[in-house]
Amino acid sequence: MAQGPGRPAGAGPAGPAGPAGRLSAWRFVIWFGVVAMLADVVYEGARSITGPFLAHLGASALVVGVVTGVGEAAALVLRLVSGPLADRTGRFWAWAIAGYGLTVVSVPLLGLTSVLWVACALIVAERVGKAVRQPAKDTLLSHAAAVTGRGRGFAVHEALDQAGALVGPLAVASVLAATGDDYRPALLVLAVPGALALALVGWLRVQVPRPVRYEPATPAGPGERTSRRVPGATEVARLPGRFWAYAGFAGLTMTGFATFGVLSFHLVAAGLLPASAVPVLYAAAMVVDALAAVATGWAYDRYGAVVLVVLPVVAALVPALAFSATVGMAVAGVVLWGAVLGVQESTLKATVADLVGPGRRATAYGVFGAVVGVAAAAGGALAGGLYETSVPLLVAVTAALQLVALGVLVTIVRGRWGPHRPPAATR
Repeated sequence: MAQGPGRPAGAGPAGPAGPAGRLSAWRFVIWFGVVAMLADVVYEGARSITGPFLAHLGASALVVGVVTGVGEAAALVLRLVSGPLADRTGRFWAWAIAGYGLTVVSVPLLGLTSVLWVACALIVAERVGKAVRQPAKDTLLSHAAAVTGRGRGFAVHEALDQAGALVGPLAVASVLAATGDDYRPALLVLAVPGALALALVGWLRVQVPRPVRYEPATPAGPGERTSRRVPGATEVARLPGRFWAYAGFAGLTMTGFATFGVLSFHLVAAGLLPASAVPVLYAAAMVVDALAAVATGWAYDRYGAVVLVVLPVVAALVPALAFSATVGMAVAGVVLWGAVLGVQESTLKATVADLVGPGRRATAYGVFGAVVGVAAAAGGALAGGLYETSVPLLVAVTAALQLVALGVLVTIVRGRWGPHRPPAATR
């Protein structure tokens, strides 16, 4: 079988289960995907009703946009701290488990509050949990993906992850329908999959204590960090130039991407859907998310970063459809929103592992998350603010941002990566 462009040379068809742990690389990817699936039942179930829930507590569209944008920013910007610290300590499992713990505790607590600012704080806290775990989690996963193929490994993980993103919203919708749109039990029930996720990630850590051993050993490249000191500004600046250009593209496309909180606020405020139907639509978007992740992940391993051209193109269509006054167009917009999210959560992240070697990868994921997080906060506030001012202006501004992002990506692919193949990681 031909080696995909995203797969490191020397990786065999199966992971070295003995040195890494008791599981093969593919089994590790799958079990980690099950952990993510259970966690997704928790936080995607909650995210599917964030907009209507905050509106129920008295929030405006701007407040929803700011809170969800700040939440996404927290989930990403704080990785600038958690990523380097994970690299420094080498305790990737501890960071991953702590992050999952914060998330699965914060969400059920939402069901116990009726105060807007407390709910806002818990929503942000849930996202902080993701910031704590994500660089370490992505690094652990990337080691096994060195064997399976970067795009394939991350895509399969994302597909399993999105199975939870389907079940969670449907479970919440069922409880809302059965209780007459009572948010309290709908949020409290999410404590069950949260407990299961924590138990399973603890088991996985015992089975595979050192996933780094999946990855073939390679010599450190120029500027590759070999010590465990805290990386400072100089260390971060030494990340490859192509990584920084890529992070710039990701930031631009995220700035022009509305959060689901604002989309769902519109669906209910405009009278297009009842609150209990919003999680069902969100679940449908998660199905599309999973399909898009798998499709672009496989395409990335074959054709390289050029497949990411679809990201700004499809993202530009989302606001025009999702913020319309007709149910059909709004639903179509949310479905496309799910497709964009699938690419963002899989292939967009997989590329980072091909740009930066294992020794600084958690740092790179932290920096990448910080760039994207600032953009997410700006995008959430932009969408919420412009929604209250002028929907046509919102559509025009976000489309313009995606057009600029497309131009940047095309320039990067042609100038630095070549037309198809991503670069070999600097190791």
